[in-house]
Amino acid sequence: MRIQVTRSGGLTGQTLRAELDTAARIDAPHVHALAREAVAGAARSPGYGVPDGYHYAITVDGRTVYCADPRLTDCQRELVSLILQQGTPVPPGGDWVAMPG
Repeated sequence: MRIQVTRSGGLTGQTLRAELDTAARIDAPHVHALAREAVAGAARSPGYGVPDGYHYAITVDGRTVYCADPRLTDCQRELVSLILQQGTPVPPGGDWVAMPG
């Protein structure tokens, strides 16, 4: 499963994007469950959170959903955190590039 998270907004307005391929992960079943739950609880179109809050686009195997602070579910928050911390950074406007591992 390929999961991509794009975080935009915030005080600085910077966009951060990362992607994770779960194929070789031991915790893949947990990450898949998080992804299913996160997608189920998200909107199909971008919405607005609070001023200067973060907005997220979560793409799981080609399907994109949207959520925003402070209305993230626990699963969305955990998934977003996991992908942004452990995923491969994707440059702005770029596609996923596997990093040597």
